[in-house]
Amino acid sequence: MEFTDEYWMQKALELACKAQAEDEVPVGAIIVKDNQLIAEGYNQPIKSNDPSAHAEMVALRNAGQVVNNYRLVDTTLYVTLEPCSMCVGAMIHARVKRLVFGAFDPKTGAAGSAINLIADAVHNHRIEVVGGVMEDECRELLQAFFRQKRYS
Repeated sequence: MEFTDEYWMQKALELACKAQAEDEVPVGAIIVKDNQLIAEGYNQPIKSNDPSAHAEMVALRNAGQVVNNYRLVDTTLYVTLEPCSMCVGAMIHARVKRLVFGAFDPKTGAAGSAINLIADAVHNHRIEVVGGVMEDECRELLQAFFRQKRYS
């Protein structure tokens, strides 16, 4: 059975809720290879005292352990928020094939919103990008989190 991008994004959203429950910015990520979920991650920089512990970075680290290689060829990374430049750089180095994200990030998004690091011609690897999958659900989760932070 072939799963849709929406199916996998729903899994990433569940992880974003886990981050939110731990009072982290609600972003979740999963990595899929051959139609199988091989790794997951959610934001945890506060809990781990690690500025690089973004959902994508955690998922990339976990996937590397699963496949026993830092190259994640033929994988798709699903994430609820457009990745920042750090995460995009790691995806390029890992040779992720596809990036699917939910909400656009006009302030720090590096897949086309604030900058387009992925499309920069200097890179020797190209990642297929699909943005806006379940965008409303992903954006609303983030907006609700920050609204609650502002008014509490």
